[in-house]
Amino acid sequence: MLEKKSAEVVSMLFHDRHDAGRQLATRLEFLRGEDVVVLGLPRGGVPVAFEVARALGTPLEVIVVRKLGLPFQPELAFGAIGEDGVRVVNDRIVRHAGLDDEAIAAIEYQERRELSRRIDVLRRRRPQTPLAGRTAVIVDDGIATGATARAACQAARAHGAQRVVLAVPVAARDALAALDNAADQIVCLDARNWFFAIGQAYHDFRHITDDEVTAVLAHATADRPLPEKTPIDPPLRDEQVRVNAGGADLAGRLIIPENPCGIVIFVHGSGSSRHSPRNRYVATELNKAGLGTLLFDLLTSDEEIHRANVFDIELLTRRLIAITRWIAGQQDAAGLPVGYFGASTGAAAALRAAADPRVDIAAVVSRGGQPDLADTALGDVRSPVLLIVGGDDPTVLELNRYAQRSMSCETRLAVVPGATHLFAEPGALETVAELAQQWFIEHLSAVRNPPNRRTTIEK
Repeated sequence: MLEKKSAEVVSMLFHDRHDAGRQLATRLEFLRGEDVVVLGLPRGGVPVAFEVARALGTPLEVIVVRKLGLPFQPELAFGAIGEDGVRVVNDRIVRHAGLDDEAIAAIEYQERRELSRRIDVLRRRRPQTPLAGRTAVIVDDGIATGATARAACQAARAHGAQRVVLAVPVAARDALAALDNAADQIVCLDARNWFFAIGQAYHDFRHITDDEVTAVLAHATADRPLPEKTPIDPPLRDEQVRVNAGGADLAGRLIIPENPCGIVIFVHGSGSSRHSPRNRYVATELNKAGLGTLLFDLLTSDEEIHRANVFDIELLTRRLIAITRWIAGQQDAAGLPVGYFGASTGAAAALRAAADPRVDIAAVVSRGGQPDLADTALGDVRSPVLLIVGGDDPTVLELNRYAQRSMSCETRLAVVPGATHLFAEPGALETVAELAQQWFIEHLSAVRNPPNRRTTIEK
């Protein structure tokens, strides 16, 4: 058994996954010349792995594993599944969450369907690179709980890898300790005691699509670098902010592009935060359209531990109103029309706040939201509301239909075919971003400018 290694360094911020991969590659130089296959975990781990494989001059392959997320906190994994029947379950998290066998089976069934689909899409029926007798270097963009990484290590061993090296840019220190027996060696650039989300270590942690993963794999197979990205004009303002809302010190990220037509405040849902890759992806698309964005944490780290706070809509609403009034006094944001983008329980808080006379909200978008939790406030909402729901999320779809019937303002219900609650299916999140972009441009521009400058959305 080889000595386990992980870096003892101060917290760092990577520009994006490619930057993280290049930095990680320098720590893996000791593998140069060995019979190595670099295995990226889709989706976010593949760009990191591309840079590692390119630097070491080794083949790049994917190892497909699916996280089993808690139903009320999908970002937190209670286990993972992989190819060839690999299955990992964290009994401690299962007990703490109170999951029964039926709930676990339902989640696993959905994830196995997605696992099979991703294998077909990402491999494109090409033969898998053999691992027998070789060193498998498993690369991801970060480790939060370790369930996915453990399943990937088991899958690599099941395929005959002689040695398994787990390499990541950032991880929770306790998760690394728990993985001590999963890999022969662990390399981590930034092991953190206080860890909330992988995205907090990245400046650019945008959503990665299946098409992007297959493009990276194609470039690796052809042994050529990825094309340079088209440079984007830097925003007028991009900074981490702290806001005191009712005595709570809340963290956020404020981005205001040049000549903004409005600003959108993101109101995340249960188990999420300002680091949510889904919300960050949508925010980036809104920035490209000339909209400012503010992603912030509704709860402090201590408050997030208690699940009841996630469903305290009154508390979330009060804080959202305080944040909205704060942004109105900020330089470069004063006078801009404001919109809300709410997800899950955050959508209920967004609708309640939109009904409050102390704030003037130009438009609201709900993604997979639980607007029914806004209760009697639904009838007082004055802002135009777009409700986006996955077609394969029947319970939430009915809740949104109920909310639509309860509101007297302009509303539209947009159903994304084939999408489930997290919109993780191919093209689903892109559709969400496009719908939100159109809705906000139409209604925020109408407030800031004459009504003629309106973009329409097909009914």
